[in-house]
Amino acid sequence: MTKISDNVTKGVEKAPMRSLFYAMGYTKEELERPLIGVISAHSEIVPGHIHLDKITEAVKAGVRMAGGTPIMVPAIGVCDGIAMGHEGMKYSLPSRELIADSVETMAKAHQFDGLVLVPNCDKIVPGMVMGACRINIPSIVCSGGPMMSGLVNGEETSLSKMFEAVGSRKAGLIDEQGLCEFEENVCPGCGSCSGMYTANSMNCLCEAIGIGLPGNGTVPAVTGKRVMLAKRAGMAIMDLVEKNICPRDIINEKSVRNALTCDMALGCSSNTVLHLLAIANEAGVKVDLNMFNEVSSVTPNLCHLAPAGGTHMHDLNNAGGIQAVLAELNKKNLIDTTAICANGHTVAENIDGKRILNNNAIRSIDNPYSETGGLAILFGNVAPEGAVVKRSAVAPEMLKHTGPARVFDSEDEAIQAIYNGDIHDGDVVVIRYEGPKGGPGMREMLNPTSALAGMKLDKTVALITDGRFSGASRGASIGHVCPEAAAGGNIGLIQEGDIIEIDIPEYRINVQLSDEELEARRAAWSAPAPKVTSGWLARYAKLVGPSSKGAIMEL
Repeated sequence: MTKISDNVTKGVEKAPMRSLFYAMGYTKEELERPLIGVISAHSEIVPGHIHLDKITEAVKAGVRMAGGTPIMVPAIGVCDGIAMGHEGMKYSLPSRELIADSVETMAKAHQFDGLVLVPNCDKIVPGMVMGACRINIPSIVCSGGPMMSGLVNGEETSLSKMFEAVGSRKAGLIDEQGLCEFEENVCPGCGSCSGMYTANSMNCLCEAIGIGLPGNGTVPAVTGKRVMLAKRAGMAIMDLVEKNICPRDIINEKSVRNALTCDMALGCSSNTVLHLLAIANEAGVKVDLNMFNEVSSVTPNLCHLAPAGGTHMHDLNNAGGIQAVLAELNKKNLIDTTAICANGHTVAENIDGKRILNNNAIRSIDNPYSETGGLAILFGNVAPEGAVVKRSAVAPEMLKHTGPARVFDSEDEAIQAIYNGDIHDGDVVVIRYEGPKGGPGMREMLNPTSALAGMKLDKTVALITDGRFSGASRGASIGHVCPEAAAGGNIGLIQEGDIIEIDIPEYRINVQLSDEELEARRAAWSAPAPKVTSGWLARYAKLVGPSSKGAIMEL
């Protein structure tokens, strides 16, 4: 069979290329097999990636067992937790584009026959999938798996509680020793932080969309089953290569809708909106924000994992995992079971016999947390092109809220006001000029949301921004406001004390201002100077599109 890698291994004219392979110790026999790029994000700065060297070796073993030649190449990855709350967070979302570009570059430059993508955290997962969809050669995702939950004062906990503990310490609700208890115990070891944060959300959705094997999203990082799964991924890629099943065969209208449905049932991170839009764009599938509300309106929310509730990823795994969630959703025909998955089976075959094993982590579809999904897209004069909220993590009393705007032109100004005790019950904190262009980079804002939660204000104070929130955020945290302030959006026209109305059940967010008043303010508004004028971020700010389209780079 003709292989892509023949372009670098076959024929007289390819002798120079072969000589370079031989310089690395590859044998003639290895070069005659399909060359499989194993794109590993292993590093020593991300807890979710610290063990990916072992996962990568297991993938390579699986490739060899199935008759291929694995070739590891690296990918970068930002730890959002370490990058949080300072200029480093400006680089997190933009790194997704660099990762997609690097996947394309390494695969095309070296003519791999297939790819096994080995990410684990936040932007790395969607970045790799975007790159794979773009070049469309056989590919499969094998994540590193979730971290186990920590234990503080006899209670299972995770990273979101750590950030909230900072707010509690600032408010004097715990002492220094109490803070240290969290600091030393919330993250017990390797893996992606154990709540339904962005990393685990995307790993679960890779499974739901079909490009990851069953178990990809939930099998804990520290278990032998995670290593076994990696070996199976290495073997599965060889089957995909043989059958020429490519990402765009797997990621299509049917599977994207399956992923959206699973997203709503799980109560995933609001960041999944950005990433599913971006992945769908690379796969040539048309998706817009209205589709999220359409799916949410008919999809029950079955899970309340941290930060929305007290269960964690290992609980979801023990309850049957993503396949059990899909099987439950299928009871009301909410899943297209004809979609093909990376193991060569259909969704119907994968969920056959699967069921919920523990109702604490996955509720029955007849007894959901709510009849509607975990995410909602709000529209109104604050966000004419949409804003995103993780509805399942909002307290019932905050689903509708009206209050005065407290306006800040950066996250740093807002967090200082929160720590100083300047935010009060009923306020609506507005943080702007933090969008894709204005930030630049659309920083996650776990610090202000966690501070509010730690100070017991998450049930009385709302927060809206043209930036975004960590999957660990909870409360009435409304992000992705579009158009963003730096692009002339109405959020940039809001003034201190303006009354803002939030109605999540009705998908509305408005400021009590007439169209005439908004236009008068617009006439007096001028775009601020760019915050970054050199380096990669300056280029990103010029090329990045709106959050309503996934904050993708526009040519």
